[in-house]
Amino acid sequence: MGKTTRTLEEINEKIKKGEAVVVTAEEMTEIVKKEGVEESAKKVDVVTTGTFGPMCSSGAFFNFGHAEPPTKIAQGTINNVPFYGGLAAVDVFLGVTEQSLNKGLEYGGAHVIEDFVKGRLLKLEAFSPKPSDCYPGKEIKTYFNKETINEAYLFNPRNAYQNYAAATNSSPQIIYTYMGVLLPRYGNVTYSTSSQLSPLLNDPFYRTIGIGTRIFLGGGIGYVAWVGTQHNPKKERNQHNIPIGPAGTLALIGNLKEMSPRFLKASTFEGYGVSLYVGVGIPIPILDEELAQATGISDEEIETVILDYSVPSRSRPVVKKVNYAQLRSGSVEINGKKVPTGSITSYARSREIAQILKDWIKGGKFFLSPMVEPLPTDTTFKPLEIITGTEGL
Repeated sequence: MGKTTRTLEEINEKIKKGEAVVVTAEEMTEIVKKEGVEESAKKVDVVTTGTFGPMCSSGAFFNFGHAEPPTKIAQGTINNVPFYGGLAAVDVFLGVTEQSLNKGLEYGGAHVIEDFVKGRLLKLEAFSPKPSDCYPGKEIKTYFNKETINEAYLFNPRNAYQNYAAATNSSPQIIYTYMGVLLPRYGNVTYSTSSQLSPLLNDPFYRTIGIGTRIFLGGGIGYVAWVGTQHNPKKERNQHNIPIGPAGTLALIGNLKEMSPRFLKASTFEGYGVSLYVGVGIPIPILDEELAQATGISDEEIETVILDYSVPSRSRPVVKKVNYAQLRSGSVEINGKKVPTGSITSYARSREIAQILKDWIKGGKFFLSPMVEPLPTDTTFKPLEIITGTEGL
């Protein structure tokens, strides 16, 4: 760990006085290149990060309040998209990848969430197959928006992946994936990250990002609620201590009513399904030289692997190891062939998120929160084992 330069409390005091030096991760990369780690650590108080990409493991909880007669919602739809009602009487959860019963891939849970944030009226159809004495109602049919219901909050079990594998396709057929359309015979490579702007790539050992960290989420303020699902910190790391391929993840929560459709955007991937683009920005306090060095990371220093998605296996073969400077250049070489590359994450919107968070902090509108518990660093992601021969259990 590097020499301590300041504490979180001291940084918040400087924010309060309007004296904090705040830069984006992209700016920090240039500062470290020009001035070195030691001087950068003395100069900069906070580095802001940002990412805006499809995050399928997302959803929203809604509380409608009680109807007359009281009705325990067990099942139903919002704008004809099914939700999960196996909670208390009037709480439901809507996943972003759930598809419309009549529109298929054209509309899904992500579109409902975006429409809600836009303030549009949404159609609720809810049912109770087994009414009870305390909940005698059988069905509810009405409309609602963000002004007429009680709580609505985004809850995402797995967001802001710390690096991810790029995708290509060696087969003679087009394949349709959550990484986009992959053309035959290594026709293209797609990737999903904001690289040097990405939150967990700027704090590779989760020293400042943990449970309770206050963040930018969907245009509003949110928090790291828990470790994300499939959190896999014990990945291979390169010489710059950056995990190569998928590693850590975050579970996030925030008030959906305060979010913006600019940073929560529904999307449809051809042949795959519905997803939600989520804007996430996390501030990283520069407490010492180690964090200054980490936030000064560049695309050239961040590596990932290209996997062959034509292989229907959880152990897809690695085609090549590359860095993000190569991927963002527009092409990489595979087997002597120049292959075009494209990102499904918006770097421009990620940059905008980092800048907005920077402005919030400099303007005294956003203070840094200490984590209440660190993210684990010793867990390993386990694939599902298929167990047979237990019919009698």
